[in-house]
Amino acid sequence: MSEMINADLVDLDLSADTKEAAARALAERMVAQGRVTDLDGFLADVAAREAQMPTGLDGGIGIPHCRSEHVTEPTLAFGRSARGIDFGAADGPADLIFLIAAPAGADDAHLTILSSLARQLMNAEFTSALRAVDDAAHAAALIRGDEAPAAGSEDSVVASTEAASSGATADGAAPAKTASADTSAPAGDTGSSAERPFRVVAVTSCPTGIAHTYMAAESLENAGREAGIEVVVETQGSAGFTRLDPAVIAAADGVIFAHDVPVRDKDRFAGKPTVDVGVKAGINRPAELISEVRDKAARGVVTAAAPGGTPVERAGDSGEGYGTKLRKWLMSGVSYMVPFVAAGGLLIALGFAIGGWQVNKAPSVMDHFVWTQTDSWGALLFQIGGVAFGFLVPVLAGYIAYGMADRPGLVPGFVGGAIALTINAGFLGGLAAGLIAGGVVMAIQKIHIPATLRGIMPVVVIPLVSSAIVGFLMFVVIGKPIASAQKGMTDWLNGLSGANAVLLGALLGLMMCFDLGGPVNKVAYTFATAGIAVSNPSDSAMKIMAAVMAAGMVPPLAMALATTVRGKLFTQTERENGKAAWVLGASFISEGAIPFAAADPLRVIPSSMIGGAVTGALSMVFGATLRAPHGGIFVVPLIGNPLLYLVAIAAGVGVTTVLVVVLKGMRKQSPEGAAKEAAGGAIAARGDSKQPIAA
Repeated sequence: MSEMINADLVDLDLSADTKEAAARALAERMVAQGRVTDLDGFLADVAAREAQMPTGLDGGIGIPHCRSEHVTEPTLAFGRSARGIDFGAADGPADLIFLIAAPAGADDAHLTILSSLARQLMNAEFTSALRAVDDAAHAAALIRGDEAPAAGSEDSVVASTEAASSGATADGAAPAKTASADTSAPAGDTGSSAERPFRVVAVTSCPTGIAHTYMAAESLENAGREAGIEVVVETQGSAGFTRLDPAVIAAADGVIFAHDVPVRDKDRFAGKPTVDVGVKAGINRPAELISEVRDKAARGVVTAAAPGGTPVERAGDSGEGYGTKLRKWLMSGVSYMVPFVAAGGLLIALGFAIGGWQVNKAPSVMDHFVWTQTDSWGALLFQIGGVAFGFLVPVLAGYIAYGMADRPGLVPGFVGGAIALTINAGFLGGLAAGLIAGGVVMAIQKIHIPATLRGIMPVVVIPLVSSAIVGFLMFVVIGKPIASAQKGMTDWLNGLSGANAVLLGALLGLMMCFDLGGPVNKVAYTFATAGIAVSNPSDSAMKIMAAVMAAGMVPPLAMALATTVRGKLFTQTERENGKAAWVLGASFISEGAIPFAAADPLRVIPSSMIGGAVTGALSMVFGATLRAPHGGIFVVPLIGNPLLYLVAIAAGVGVTTVLVVVLKGMRKQSPEGAAKEAAGGAIAARGDSKQPIAA
C-alpha cells in the first residue's frame, strides 16, 4: 500500500486565510501526485461536507474531509497555519489542518488508518509535536507513525491501526475500545458497587464516518479514564462496525449517543439512562456527558425504548428549538405515510383505468369476482387501494407519536388516528392525535417509576394509559372542532375556481421547488395527497394533485436540459448528474436537482421556483386532474387532459432552463471555480429526512 502522506503533502507554512483557500492549497498537492483527478469537483465535495457541519475542533484543529469519486486513493494532506484559519470551532481558529480524502469506495484497511488519525488528534503530545516540527518529512513521519511524538506517548497512527487490525472483524471494522478504570469507583458513585466502577457504553457516528466518529470515541474514552469509570465505545464509521457484546450493554449503567446520523440497532440500549447528543458534543465536552449520564442514573431516569428510531432520528444537538423538533416530528409521520399514499393511490388509479369510472360502485370482490372480466380486476385493484388509503391517517398519527416518544407512542398514535377517521376529522385530526399521543407518552415517561415496575411500562402501562387519554380527548374534547375545520377546508377546495385556483397552483409550484424534498416541499405534497386520500375525491382535489406533481418534476428536468444545451456552464460532475436527472425528473423525484442547488443555490433555486410556479398555474388553467399521487410521466394515461398537462410541464422546464442558463452565463468565473462558490454555503432548507420521497 502506498503511503497516504509524504513530505510533498505537508505545508508547514500554510498561507491561506480562509478554510476554502486552505482546502484548495492542500488539495492542489494531492492533484500534483495524481491522488485527486478533478480539483474543483473534489473541493465541491469537501465544501458540501463542510456545509453539513463545520469541521473545526477545539484545540486548534481543522479536519476538512469527504468521500469523493474524484479521489483515486485514500490520502492525507497536512498544513500548519501561523495565523490560524476559522473552521467553525467554538474556541477559535485552527492552526493544524488535516485534509482527508477518501475514495467513494475506499476499502476498510485504508479507512481504519484514517480513523486512527482521528483518534490521534485527541492526543495532546501528538498535536504538540506537530506544532513544534520544523521539517515536512519529519511531520509526515510523525503522522505515519514512523517516528513517535515523544517518549511515553500513545502509539502512532499506523502502529495503532496494525494493533487494532489484529482484532478486526471480517468486515474490516475495528473492535469496540474500552477505557479501563480503576477497580473501585469513588465513594458515592450511583449505579456502582464497591466491586466495580460505573460503566458506560457509547455509540459515535458522523455523516462520512471518517473523522468525527473516532475523535468522539477517543475523547469519551479519555474522559472515562480521567473520571475513573469504564467507557466502551462502538464506532459506527465508514469501516463498518462491530456491535457491542450484549453482555457489555446489559452490564452498563448508562448510555451515551454522540451522533449526527441514525444510530444503527438502537433498540439494544433500551431501558438504560441515556444521553443523546450530536457528535461534536462527544468531542468537545465528554466529561459533561459522562456527568450527565451518571446524574440520570442516580435519579433513575431510563429510556423505555431506543430513542428516535425514525428517519429523522433526532440526531441534532440537545439545544434544538421547539419549532425544529415539531418539524421533525411531523416529517416523521409524513415519511412513513408516503408509501401508503403512493401504493394506495396508484392501485386506485389503475382500478379506474382498467375498470372504468364506475368501478367505485362495484360490489366487494369477495362476493363477485370473475377471473376473465377486466371489470373484476379493476374492482380488485380499486378495493385494495382503498384499504391502503384507510391506513393513511392512523399511520400519520402513529409515526408522529413515534418520532416524539419512540415505540411507546405507536399504540396511542394509531388509536388516535383511527378515531380521527371515525369522527371524520381527517388529516387535521391525525396531526392533532399524533402530537397529543406523543406528548402524553413523553409526560408519562418522565414519571419516576420503581425499578420493579419498569419492565411492564412500555408493554402494558404506557399503551393503556396513553390510549385512554388520547381517546377521551379525541372523542369528547377536540374531535368535533377539528372535524368542523376539516369539513371547512374540504368545502373550500371544492369551491376553488378561476383566479383562486390558478394562484393556488402557482403557490404550490413555488413550494414544491423551494427546497426540493425538504419540509416546505413535503407540506405542499401532503396537502395535495390529503385531498385525494378518499374513495371519491373532488375534481378540485385532483387538480391540486396534478399541479403538485407537475411542478415537482420541473427542477430535475430543467437541470438535465440545461446541462445538455449549455454543458460548458456546468462542471463535469454536474453534467454527469444531469444525465441521471432526466430519469429522476420524469419519475417525479425532485431530489434529482439537489446536486445543482447545493453547488449554486442562488441561481438554481429561484429559477426552479419560477418554473414550478408557471407549471402549477398552467396545470390549473388547463384543468388537468390526477387520481394517482405519484408516478411522473408513467401515469400520464391516468391524467385528465394529458396533452395540456405535458405542455404545462414543458413550459415550466423551459422557463427554468432559460433562467439558469442566463444567470450562469452572467457570472465571470468558470463553472469549475463556481462549483465551490456556494457548496460551502447553505443547501436550501433541506429537512433531516434522509429518505428521498416522491416530491
